[in-house]
Amino acid sequence: MSSRVGFRFFNNARFAFRNASAPFRRPGAQGWRFQSSEAGAGAAEQQSTFQRLWNSPVGVKTVHFWAPVMKWALVIAGISDFNRPAEKLSLTQNAALMGTGAIWTRWCLIIKPRNVLLAAVNFFLGCVGVVQVSRIYMWRQSQEGSAIEAVKDMEKDVADSAKAVANKAEGAVKAEKSS
Repeated sequence: MSSRVGFRFFNNARFAFRNASAPFRRPGAQGWRFQSSEAGAGAAEQQSTFQRLWNSPVGVKTVHFWAPVMKWALVIAGISDFNRPAEKLSLTQNAALMGTGAIWTRWCLIIKPRNVLLAAVNFFLGCVGVVQVSRIYMWRQSQEGSAIEAVKDMEKDVADSAKAVANKAEGAVKAEKSS
């Protein structure tokens, strides 16, 4: 059996001009790319777990396996940002992680072959985004609350100062009138 590593287009390039669907078919395959034949089903039962993982449509030789493995770096980076102060986090970046995590989790369960590994990493990426966006939101709310309190304190100080100035002015006017 020939190795299926690499682009199948280049492996079957000699058939590309005669039959448009040939680059996407395995040599000798009767059906489409991910359909299993009855002979293939019998051979799959005889394969070891490693061979099934290796020859799977979402196996180690495909992007369906390596994309989730590489995407875990984003999840790990997001988790390491849990230690950073919320004021140093980017709302747009974490909102984008949250949104892409949610959208791609759903998409990974719809596409064929269904890629559960990619759905899992996207789910956790969305969870990290939700946590970070929540932290940023709560920090901003606390800052707005303290800003409102600071403004109220400033208003009180200004009002007290204005009253003191008004009292001094009244005292000066009274002193002027009495003299």
